[in-house]
Amino acid sequence: MTIEQTRPGTGELRVVALEVADDLSELAAVRAWADRLLLDLPDDLRHDVVTVVDELTSNALRHGSPPRQVRLLRRPNWLCVEVDDACLDPACSEPSMGATPHGLVLVAGLSVAWGQWQRSTGKTVWAEITLDGR
Repeated sequence: MTIEQTRPGTGELRVVALEVADDLSELAAVRAWADRLLLDLPDDLRHDVVTVVDELTSNALRHGSPPRQVRLLRRPNWLCVEVDDACLDPACSEPSMGATPHGLVLVAGLSVAWGQWQRSTGKTVWAEITLDGR
């Protein structure tokens, strides 16, 4: 299910959310959803944002717990990708022994900032991306 809302005020914040089923096969649908919502962006920037969406969602599916939700929050020249899951363990950018760093290292390289909020019911991992070419 997709949820959309716009918050009035300066620079209108548009929020679009997608509930994600507990299945890695959902990643293709999540990528397609994000790609459709970002068609107004240049191809290279849209690709970077979709990659961030994919990496954060993939981490939530592989290491988190349901329920999961992906949100795109957008203002002119700014976008934030947020992914919720119900796992209380913090997201970690350090690879486990013998693993190669991927997800959050890639997210850090494609975003201006990333982080996470711990909640009593899980966490939200987020990444901010500027859309003005800087």
